Amino acid sequence: MSQDISTVAFIGLGVMGYPMAGHLAEAGLTVRVYNRTQSKAEQWCERFDGSHHATPAEAASGADLVLVCVGNDDDVREVTTGPDGVLSTLSQGAILVDHTTASSSLAEELDQACQKQDVGFIDAPVSGGQQGAENGALTIMCGGQEEHFSRARPVLEHYGRAVTLMGGVGAGQLTKMVNQICIAGLVQGLAEGLHFAEQAGLDQERVVEVISQGAAGSWQMENRHATMIRDEYEHGFAVNWMRKDLDICLNQARQLEARLPVTALVDQFYADVQAMGGGRWDTSSLLRRLRERSDSKD
Repeated sequence: MSQDISTVAFIGLGVMGYPMAGHLAEAGLTVRVYNRTQSKAEQWCERFDGSHHATPAEAASGADLVLVCVGNDDDVREVTTGPDGVLSTLSQGAILVDHTTASSSLAEELDQACQKQDVGFIDAPVSGGQQGAENGALTIMCGGQEEHFSRARPVLEHYGRAVTLMGGVGAGQLTKMVNQICIAGLVQGLAEGLHFAEQAGLDQERVVEVISQGAAGSWQMENRHATMIRDEYEHGFAVNWMRKDLDICLNQARQLEARLPVTALVDQFYADVQAMGGGRWDTSSLLRRLRERSDSKD
C-alpha cells in the first residue's frame, strides 16, 4: 500500500466498480463511495467497510486518490468537472484516475482541468470483465506521468494483476482501443468457427478441446465457447457497451487515418444483434446472429 494514500473515493459502483471498490476496503484503505443510484451505494456499505455520499464532490472531499468507473465520456464529465464533480473538492496533490473506457481526447481534457488545480491525472481503462474485477485480476492500461503512476500503482494493484504505464496522458485509452479492436475480430472468428462446426455436424466441444491446444487458442475460446455452444448470453460484457467502445475506436481511427475494415464490419454485426433484442447480451452472442440467419434460410 502506498504510504501517502490512505483515503480513496470510488465513483461508480456498476458491475466493475462495485467489486473494485470492495478490494480497496478489504485492503484496509478508507473508502468513500458514490453511485448515481444511492441504494447501490448503501448496499455496498452493508457488505464492505466504507461510507457512501450524496455527490461525487462529497465523496472526494479529503481523498488522496479518486477512482472513476462510469459509462461514457459525458458520464465522466458529470462526475469530474460538473457542478458536483470531484474536482470541486479534490485537494492539491491528490490524484484522479479514470477507469472508464472513454476517448483519448477526454483524457487530455481532464488532464488539463486537473493541472489547473495541481491534481494528478491518469487515464486507466481496464480489461478482464466482471470476473476479472471480482477476482482482482484486471489488466489496467495507464496513461500519465510516471510520478503520478508510481503513487497510484500500489492501490490499483489491489484489483489489477497487470498494471502498466503505456505512455503519456491518453495512452491508456489508446491501448484499450487496441484491446477492443482485437477482441472484436477474435469473437467473430470464434463465432464463425463454432457455427461452421455445428453446420458440419462436428462435436463442437471436442473441436474446441483439440484446436484450443494450438494456434487457434485464445481467452475468448477458453472462457466463452461453452456458453456459446449452449446459446447462453445473459452474462459478461454487453453488446451495447461493446458498440460504444467500437465507436470510440472507429472515430479515433478516422483521426489517425488507420484502416479498420474488420472492426467496422463486426460493429455492424453487433448492430444486428441489437436489432434482435440482444443489446444486453454478452459480446459472444455473435454466434446467435449466425444461427438465426442460417435458420431463416431453412
